[in-house]
Amino acid sequence: MKRSRFSEEQIIGILKEHQAGISAAELCREHGISNATYYIYGQLSRCKVFEI
Repeated sequence: MKRSRFSEEQIIGILKEHQAGISAAELCREHGISNATYYIYGQLSRCKVFEI
């Protein structure tokens, strides 16, 4: 499997920025990711929360 460009901490940081009020489209442009990747990160973070 391909190594992720962002670490888990970086992904969580991106998702927290969205919770702070920045739009998903703006985050995607800022971090150089696609909308699809952003929403996949969101789904993965929900799974990680349930594991803890």
